[in-house]
Amino acid sequence: MIRGSIVALVTPFCGQSCKVDWEALKNLVDWHISEGTNAIVAVGTTGESSTLNVAEHQKIIQFVVSASDGRIPIIAGTGANSTNEALELTASAKDAGADACLLVTPYYNKPTQEGLHQHFKIIAESIDIKQILYNVPSRTACNIDVDTVLRLASLSRVVGIKEASGDLERAANIIANRPRDFAIYSGDDPTARKLMLLGGDGNISVTANIVPNSMALMCDFALARDEDRAYEIDSSMRELHDALFVESNPIPVKWALSEMGMIENTLRLPLTPLSDGFHERVQLAMLRAKIKQKILT
Repeated sequence: MIRGSIVALVTPFCGQSCKVDWEALKNLVDWHISEGTNAIVAVGTTGESSTLNVAEHQKIIQFVVSASDGRIPIIAGTGANSTNEALELTASAKDAGADACLLVTPYYNKPTQEGLHQHFKIIAESIDIKQILYNVPSRTACNIDVDTVLRLASLSRVVGIKEASGDLERAANIIANRPRDFAIYSGDDPTARKLMLLGGDGNISVTANIVPNSMALMCDFALARDEDRAYEIDSSMRELHDALFVESNPIPVKWALSEMGMIENTLRLPLTPLSDGFHERVQLAMLRAKIKQKILT
């Protein structure tokens, strides 16, 4: 089971054409490995999967798997609101050598719970790779009920869920009733520590893009049930958790990484760079979190 701090990695772009910045992407992978991140999600929400075409999506996963060179588990974002597209992306990720796939609930078309069950079931039965469900109703307008999660958890290839609702009561319900080898990961940085202390297995994190070592340490302490030290580190990141969502993710986190000299501050439309009025707030949160790369003005 993958446990601990799992970064939802940004996809760096460069230039007016917004091409993928492969050098910056390789540097990010190496940096996360050196900073103690436990696993990487490639091409998830934070990786701007919705603005990539299928060929780019597949190439980025292949590249990140290659760049990691077996040093860290790679979880490929392969969800889609079309079951056929999700099957295609998941099969491609398996062929690329990804360790697992992250499958978001189908967005926009608002399926029933039975539709969700059949969607995930056919992927699990068709592709021999570990699969993690991804529940983020604030983005998808689609919530997977706990009963449906537990029904899917009986499938051998469905190994966990990223729970990004921030609902700790819901998370506790899944934890209490899940199969022994079914993982639950937070997808909500402000409540991640509490979810792990309840018995969760890690955090798929936006904040880890900026403070990977702090997030990895916090997760280690929370998983070891060291509440005081987990709280101390989490408190240092609290303002950052909030500041990275002053505008839609990944707008603030890309601005922050550009301030650190890690990537260009480039997003694909319809996303636009962080509004000037939020620069100071994000910068102050970074300073208070003791960012190492202080290429800050």
